[in-house]
Amino acid sequence: MQSPIITSPLDAFLQQPHIEESPAWEFIQGQTLQKPMPTLFHSRLQRNLVNAINKQTQTYEAIQELRCIVPPFSPVPDIAVVKSTRLSEEDGPLQGSPDWLIEIRSPDQNTLDLQKKILHCLSNETQLAWLIDIQRRQIRKERRTEDKGDNTKEKKVFSDLYVLLVTKYCLNHSSLPCPLSPLVLQVCPLTRVLL
Repeated sequence: MQSPIITSPLDAFLQQPHIEESPAWEFIQGQTLQKPMPTLFHSRLQRNLVNAINKQTQTYEAIQELRCIVPPFSPVPDIAVVKSTRLSEEDGPLQGSPDWLIEIRSPDQNTLDLQKKILHCLSNETQLAWLIDIQRRQIRKERRTEDKGDNTKEKKVFSDLYVLLVTKYCLNHSSLPCPLSPLVLQVCPLTRVLL
């Protein structure tokens, strides 16, 4: 007698043929959610950030809309920045969380859903996460922290200086309208001094 094959909700989701349609589908907290279609400013910012990050480093690679498998979730961040040595030679999703996750909030997107995705990834090895809100001209930056006994210590894979270089490049080479420039001022403490 064969034992029944038990399929997890995540496995069942990943077998669906439509999940890679544009825009992609995600599996977050047991719910299947389709990402909103990006706006013009969202698309430009996403492209410019990916280009800026990839110009600054060969150790990491920034990839748009890369499916990640972070059980029991399957997020598709707007930008996943991953250490090059973690990227497979075979095509397919990233097994695990990206090292740096960037989400750009669309006007009709629920911030709470984005925060759930970010917090889950931070609790599963993501080191840095940005939530960019173009309409509010804000960037919320979250870092993974490690508890070392009585002291809570940040593990910084991406230094503030590195983040500054990326955002400064993006600002200088952006085709975005001027009102988005204040976003950069909120990214890291060094920005006000060096820009």
